[in-house]
Amino acid sequence: MQLSKKSAKTVFRTLDALVQEGTLDSATASRVRTGIQVRPFDWRRLARYAFITAIICVVISIISLLADAAILQFLENLFQAPAAAKSLALAGLAAALLLFGLKRRRLHPEKIYSNEAIFFCAVLGIAGSIAFLGEAIDTGSGHYSLLLLLAALVYGFLGLALESKLIWIFSLLSIGGWFGAETGYESGWGAYYLGMAYPLRFVVFGLALTLSSIPLQRVESRRAFYRPTLAIGLLYLFIALWILSIWGNCQGYDDWHEASHFELFHWSLYFGLAAVVSVYLGLKLDDAMLRGFGLTFLFINLYTRFFELFWNNLHKGLFFGILGFSFWLIGSKAESIWHLESLQNRINPASRTRG
Repeated sequence: MQLSKKSAKTVFRTLDALVQEGTLDSATASRVRTGIQVRPFDWRRLARYAFITAIICVVISIISLLADAAILQFLENLFQAPAAAKSLALAGLAAALLLFGLKRRRLHPEKIYSNEAIFFCAVLGIAGSIAFLGEAIDTGSGHYSLLLLLAALVYGFLGLALESKLIWIFSLLSIGGWFGAETGYESGWGAYYLGMAYPLRFVVFGLALTLSSIPLQRVESRRAFYRPTLAIGLLYLFIALWILSIWGNCQGYDDWHEASHFELFHWSLYFGLAAVVSVYLGLKLDDAMLRGFGLTFLFINLYTRFFELFWNNLHKGLFFGILGFSFWLIGSKAESIWHLESLQNRINPASRTRG
């Protein structure tokens, strides 16, 4: 049994008191002490959150500096170089960061988060380089989706070459941005492309990306990229389905406003069906990610429908009462499952490893 340091001290003091009172014999108390392990501080989680916070602070700092008119004017006066030169400079900086990060990873492979933070800075440099490249070669066509495609290809190549899941994730996000921008450009920035509004397009895209993760699992050298690809694909798919269940495949606000709940209801059924299939596959394949996505978005679907149907038809006191009661039931059930799993792990510690 693992306990926090404070809880363990309390249990040990209680055992000592029981032994002194004669309620508990020393041998039994010794066996209980032996079965208690003090839970160590999770330094790995602290390192991960610290680096994420550091990166966010750096980004906010840069944005704040660029938002200051005086500093922005200073930077404009300082960097009067043409866009092509700025693109090359940022590309060189990104290359230097990538080389430094790769060398550091070889020397210190255990420092996972700091190495990935260096790669993230390189990713930002590549994004800036491509943005300035677009400014340098801009013809006024508005076809900026090609820059997103270039970013996706560069990130994809670097992610595979450097075996960096972080850079690979940026490739997947960039390819999604390219898909949305390219279909928008091809449709003249209209609502439909091949009869599909944006949410329905991304349902198709998310499904295709999710299915494309399967071959990665079967290739030993690319197996590390299977989970990130599956996660991003499911994220695209379920968020698009959620928006589709609210908005439908409507052309604009007027069409959506005139549509009845019944006309939009079948999209909610598709959304629910996709969530149920995800849960089923997660249980069948013992995949926690599939189960998690399915259960999360199944609840999101149910609560979205609850808001749609009853927000205007129920007294707000009753509305939030039902909402609170439902969350209480979910919390109680989750608590029961958690206690059951904890009991099973204590009885059979090997099951924790298999799970």
